[in-house]
Amino acid sequence: MNSKTDPQSRDIRVDSDDLEAARSWMSGICGPHRLVTTTPERIRFHHSANTFKSMATTLGTIEYGTDVTIDIEDPERFSSYSLSLPLVGEQELSKNGSVVKSDRDQGVIISPNENQLLAISGDCRKVQVVITRAAMSESLEGLLQRPLDAPLRFEPVMDAVDGASASWWRMARYFIAELERSSELYEQVAFTRDIESSLIKGLILAQPNNYSEELRQVLGVKLPHYLIRARQYIHDNAREALHLEDIEAAAGVSRFKLFEAFKKYFALSPMVYLKKYRLNGVRQELLEHGSARNISAIAMGWGFTHLGRFSAEYRKLFDESPSMTLQRNEARRLRGF
Repeated sequence: MNSKTDPQSRDIRVDSDDLEAARSWMSGICGPHRLVTTTPERIRFHHSANTFKSMATTLGTIEYGTDVTIDIEDPERFSSYSLSLPLVGEQELSKNGSVVKSDRDQGVIISPNENQLLAISGDCRKVQVVITRAAMSESLEGLLQRPLDAPLRFEPVMDAVDGASASWWRMARYFIAELERSSELYEQVAFTRDIESSLIKGLILAQPNNYSEELRQVLGVKLPHYLIRARQYIHDNAREALHLEDIEAAAGVSRFKLFEAFKKYFALSPMVYLKKYRLNGVRQELLEHGSARNISAIAMGWGFTHLGRFSAEYRKLFDESPSMTLQRNEARRLRGF
């Protein structure tokens, strides 16, 4: 396998004529899966992409050079949402007994937690966007202002001609083109973090899913001003030794009213909201800085003084330990060297 990856911009250029190497590479990007073909000698795998450092979203183009089938054997372990739109050629997604054709006018989504089979034609070259399950869940929870009670599931077909989903595809292709220019601006996490967040939130709002109706209701409701003040105070001071009295004072309302609002809009108490915000802050630093910084130092920098309890709470929220996050991120960065 020939590959090039830049640890700063996460610039990916991978070529391979080996089926197992191609499968292994994409398993590192999307999650474990089977890659099958009746003509392995014709495989001409090429993946050209960039990965945003903030939440590990990968955008680029991919082709296999021969007819292949991707089988999600273990949907529980498939760690990402993989969206693809052919530029040339076509593909077919089999799911729940139905088959959906995908060409330049219609993309498809492979989601975690669902059994799926994707057949890709040998002449297919396609845009692919891969968003981690953790990043998608975090963004959806932010929009809903509460924890998820079920996995996010999209309708598998994405219109690329009309409507909101077509706008999303145009936006994704624009950023892919800009990233290919290797602009220094796109190496700045402070800039790309908002782009990545817009891509993820835009997808959740543009593509029908099992939370669409609730999102329409939630986004039509404005938060009380005192709750906005309390939330902003938490965000601005999350690294400090905050107490409930501090948040209460920032909100300017009684403790009862503060608790009532947090439960109503976030389904969390103020201090649990703070803890979750801190855990997400730790995860983002782990993803951005990789092994360059010590896990304990990052955790303590976010106000966690009991490291054993921190690790347990991190695993409960993200379904992996902090060290697993580091290892997975580092393996993805180094893969192909």
